[in-house]
Amino acid sequence: MEVKAGELLEKINYPSDLRKLNEAELERVCKELRQYIIDVVSVNGGHFAASLGVVELSVALHYVLNTPYDQLVWDVGHQAYGHKILTGRRNIFHTNRIYGGISGFPKRSESEYDTFGVGHSSTSISAALGMAVASHYKGETDRQHVAVIGDGSMTAGMAFEALNHAGIENSNLLVILNDNNMSIDPNVGALKEYLTDITTSKQYNKFRDDISNVLGKLSELGPNAHQIVKKIEKSIKGTLLKKSNFFEALKFRYFGPIDGHDVKHLVKVLKDLREIPGPKLLHCVTVKGKGFALAEKDQTKWHAPGLFDKITGEIKKTVSDKPQPPKYQDVFGHTLVELAEQNVQIMGITPAMPSGSSLNIMMKAMPNRAFDVGIAEQHAVTFSAGLATQGLVPFCNIYSSFMQRAYDQVIHDVALQKLNVVFCLDRAGIAGADGPTHHGAYDIAYFRCIPNMIVSAPMNEEELRNLMYTAQQENMGPFSIRYPRGNGVMADWRRPFNAIPVGKGRKICDGEDVAILSIGHIGNEAVKACLELNTEGINPAHYDLRFVKPLDEELLHQVFSKFQKVITVEDGCIQGGMGSAVLEFLADNGYAAKVVRLGIPDKVIEHGEQPELWAECGFDAAAIASAVREMAVSRATSTIAS
Repeated sequence: MEVKAGELLEKINYPSDLRKLNEAELERVCKELRQYIIDVVSVNGGHFAASLGVVELSVALHYVLNTPYDQLVWDVGHQAYGHKILTGRRNIFHTNRIYGGISGFPKRSESEYDTFGVGHSSTSISAALGMAVASHYKGETDRQHVAVIGDGSMTAGMAFEALNHAGIENSNLLVILNDNNMSIDPNVGALKEYLTDITTSKQYNKFRDDISNVLGKLSELGPNAHQIVKKIEKSIKGTLLKKSNFFEALKFRYFGPIDGHDVKHLVKVLKDLREIPGPKLLHCVTVKGKGFALAEKDQTKWHAPGLFDKITGEIKKTVSDKPQPPKYQDVFGHTLVELAEQNVQIMGITPAMPSGSSLNIMMKAMPNRAFDVGIAEQHAVTFSAGLATQGLVPFCNIYSSFMQRAYDQVIHDVALQKLNVVFCLDRAGIAGADGPTHHGAYDIAYFRCIPNMIVSAPMNEEELRNLMYTAQQENMGPFSIRYPRGNGVMADWRRPFNAIPVGKGRKICDGEDVAILSIGHIGNEAVKACLELNTEGINPAHYDLRFVKPLDEELLHQVFSKFQKVITVEDGCIQGGMGSAVLEFLADNGYAAKVVRLGIPDKVIEHGEQPELWAECGFDAAAIASAVREMAVSRATSTIAS
């Protein structure tokens, strides 16, 4: 649904149009831009509060910088809606995150203004530093490089690694810390406390005012202004700035904190900072959800609220007369509390996703046994390993695509030591509108090759509960459980726990001619396919493997002793996935059978709703049924020919 922009915003197709305006008009541009984001997201959905918080910063940056020549990198990317609207995509912004439309994150192939593809956090400083060093090497001394990092991204180790390196490079780099004290949930950790101290300290605020006064006079000081600033810094060496400012200790020149919603002041400061060489950090204090009262009040809820009434704030929900099955993440959250009540060794860990993973349920019920460690997947895994060495059973909940960031720790710190860490991989498989940065396509392949690792996936909520129960039993070792984003299939799921023997699959239905082997929730698409095929007189057998490692070899021997034609179905990459494991079993045991593998193909899958992308990838119910028909027809044809 297209939405009309305000009078000034309507004239801005690219930043060059924005720069034609006088500074007095920028406040109105910000007002219109903020309203446009509210208007579009309310009827089309998407991330919301983060972009509202950086409206003024987005306008100021594109007004001062010569983008796209000057390089602007947005961290995470869900704060970049204003940036997208100002850089040639206003008229197609209504397609944001919709199948076939523009991406919800900056994407290099989409626009020259998107200098770096993002989606996972804390990469901006490293990327911008690489660009700055490259420009220095090529002699492009007039080129600016800016990394906007916020929404909790500074809590990740990679951001600190980049700061550590940037401080010793004589590169033209400006890091803007968008300090709103939030990621999706409130920020945690010592850095948050430190930034709070800076923003409330009378000494720091006095220093901020002093710096502002100096910057305000730079234009009067002439071309050697930055040398004068250096002298000022030298004169206060050993005082508050050098003694206690973390960023200054890393050889960044620190400026701030300043009001991130004062667009005129932002423009003034950015113009002045443009004239100062070397690594700099500008600390902007902002409010996530700025300009929409409900989003300011409940920033977690309004991070990505879905469709809503922009007047009343009522979030629109799909109404159904039938009881709806719960989300897998909520089943995880409630089950973990139940298990923890029975087993005092159980702990819960998540890297900055307590709401998204539903670990917040345990954090509320058992605050001393559940930990949000910030956007720090590597630390989350090794922290879990440390807990496990002391006899505790950590359930480490990390989104599948985020787990990619901690792969070394899984191998080195958990698997090699055979520690009982339970990895609960939320958002496994096709994730939906967040697109390729968030699809959990690879975890089956990258986990099943790790020694000592158990790799499992439930077909429904009851199976998830039982796998979680199984994983916390004695001597289980590294144990992974993957499940998708969204709802399960069972309205009645709270049944007594039942241990599942490790490496044992199950038969869903018997059949003839063709066997379907599935793993995880996507097996429900196979169930639908079988029901449809039964009405046509085609009766395939269906087996739920449950485990990719160890495989149920007894079950596979039964399947390949009876069936010459087998279809494998998985919501994961075909290369190295469950189908590959079945083919390896086939080769190792000398069976001759035709195996068709359905799963995520060897290409980047863009964004869209899950059913749309399942169909595109060829493993929804219709595609499974089609594959079975083709096999059944080929069998009938060969029978007639013989």
